[in-house]
Amino acid sequence: MTDAAPDPVDPVDEAGADAAGADADRVADSGADVPVLREPRDGIPAALTEAAQLAEFVTALRAATGPVAVDAERASGYRYSQRAYLVQLRRAGAGTALVDPIALPDLGELGAALDGVEWVLHAANQDLPCLAEVGMAPSALFDTELAGRLLGVERVALGTMVEQHLGVRLEKGHSAADWSTRPLPQDWLAYAALDVELLVELRDLLADELERAGKLDWARQEFEAVRVAPPNPPRADPWRRTSGIHALRNRRQIAIVKSLWTARDAYAAEQDIAPGRVLPDAAIIDAAKSNPARPRDLAGLPVFGGPRQRRRLDRWFGAVRTAQELPESELPPITAGNGDGMPAPSRWRERDPAAAARLAAAREAVAALAEQHAVLAQNLVASDVVRRICWEPPAPATEEAVRDRLAELGARPWQVELTAGPLAAALTPHA
Repeated sequence: MTDAAPDPVDPVDEAGADAAGADADRVADSGADVPVLREPRDGIPAALTEAAQLAEFVTALRAATGPVAVDAERASGYRYSQRAYLVQLRRAGAGTALVDPIALPDLGELGAALDGVEWVLHAANQDLPCLAEVGMAPSALFDTELAGRLLGVERVALGTMVEQHLGVRLEKGHSAADWSTRPLPQDWLAYAALDVELLVELRDLLADELERAGKLDWARQEFEAVRVAPPNPPRADPWRRTSGIHALRNRRQIAIVKSLWTARDAYAAEQDIAPGRVLPDAAIIDAAKSNPARPRDLAGLPVFGGPRQRRRLDRWFGAVRTAQELPESELPPITAGNGDGMPAPSRWRERDPAAAARLAAAREAVAALAEQHAVLAQNLVASDVVRRICWEPPAPATEEAVRDRLAELGARPWQVELTAGPLAAALTPHA
C-alpha cells in the first residue's frame, strides 16, 4: 500500500422467533455451502472508552473461565507508529469487549486481570509489541497461526483456518482499514469482534490435532519462544528497502535515495503518517534517477509537482542537495553486506562453492524432513539458521557440534533433535 497513491494525503488535511430471525441476520449462506458469520453471536459490542466501562469488564474477566482470545488492530499503511488502536478480547463468562486504547491508554489493570490465563492470538508476534505498549503481556500463549504451520497448513489466514476447521466463514473486509479513525464505524466493530469470536474454539481443535500428531510439545516450545522474544533490533540501513532501488546503478543515486528516505522518515514520524503516504517510494527513485539540479527540476517530476508536495518541495530538494554535495568517499555503496561477512545465497557459488554445495544439501535435507513430519520447512528450522550454519559450519561438523551451533542460533530443542543429524550429514561431504 505504501506506493499506491501518487498524491499522498495529510493527517489533518441468539429461543424464539425473534432469536431465530436474529440468527438469520447473523449467519447467511455464502452460496458455497459455507455459512457466513456476519456479526458476533451476542451482537456487536460498543467500544469501551470510559474507565468505569473498563473496570466493569475487568471484574467480569476475573470471574470468567478458560483461555482468553485477544487481538489488536493497528493502522499500518496509514500511521507511522505501530500502536494499537483497538484491543479485542473474548472469554467464556465475560463475553467480548472492544477496548479503545486511545481513550484508555493504560490497560495494565486489564493485563493484570489476565495473569496466569492463557492468551489465544493469531500471529501473536504481530500484536504482542503493541499490546505491551499499553501494559498487556501474556503469561501463557497459544498461537493459532503457528499451530497451523506446525501441522503443515500452508494457508494460515484466520478466515481460512476458521472455515476449514469450524465450517463457517467470517465476514471480512476491513483488515487494511485506518483503525485510527474515530468514531469507528459499526461494520468495523463487527469485523473486529469476529476476529476473537471463534478463536478459542479454533484453539481447542488445533490443540487436539497437535496432540494426535505428537506435536503438542513442539508447539509449546514455539509459543513460549514467541512470548518471551525480545523486540526486533533496528534494521541496518532500512532505506535500502526502498522499492525500486535495485534499478539504480551509481553511488550518487543511492545517496539521494538514502537522503530522501531519511527526510521522509523524519517527517512521517513527526506527523505520525505512514511514510508511503508522505512520499511514495517511486517518487524517491524518480528523483534519484533524475538527479535534479534545481527545485523546479524536482517539481517537474511526477508526484513532486502536486500541490501537497510543492508545499514540502524545499524539504525534499534540501535532501537531494545534501546527497549531491557528499564527497565521493562518503557515498554509500551500491549494495551492502549484512555486516557479518555472509553474502546473499545467490552469490555463494562464486564466493565459496563448497558453502553453496553445503547449502544445497542442507536445504534438501530440511525439505525431506519437513515432508516426513508434515511441517512447513521454515518452521522446522529457520532459513537464516540453515544459511549461517552452512556458511560457517563447525569443524568438524559432528552431530554434537551441529547441535550446539543450532542452539546458539536460537533453534528450539525439538528443532535441534530433528535436524542436527541430517544437517551434520549434509555438511560433512562438503566441509
